[in-house]
Amino acid sequence: MMTIHRITKEDAWTLRHTVMWPDKPYDYIKLTDDAAGLHYGLIENGALQSVVSLFVNGTSAQFRKFATRTDQQGKGYGTALLKHVLHEAANYGAEIIWCNARIDKADFYERFGLRRTVKEFEKDGQLYVVMEKKV
Repeated sequence: MMTIHRITKEDAWTLRHTVMWPDKPYDYIKLTDDAAGLHYGLIENGALQSVVSLFVNGTSAQFRKFATRTDQQGKGYGTALLKHVLHEAANYGAEIIWCNARIDKADFYERFGLRRTVKEFEKDGQLYVVMEKKV
């Protein structure tokens, strides 16, 4: 049975490192403001399959470090988790939600109503675009 609930930042770190930057040192995936974040995990078959961190600042919310185990992608886990986080952002009073999306993943976010902005940047060889939507 699939469940989504709050997790610790440490649990989020483990999956972030494995999925997003396995070739970087473990501390690379930690965010300086992780202690202030709301971390969510999707559990299926007793294992953490997908994670995302939400940072609410007044009426703006950013989700970051969204990762699903590579061998579990395509099963709807990311979709379920992102829908949950969009709902949570609204519950926390956010009027806009945004993310820094890897360019090659932008189409995924568009399916949830996020739109590309003109803001693009590069980090460690990855191209990103800032995406946002009204909650």
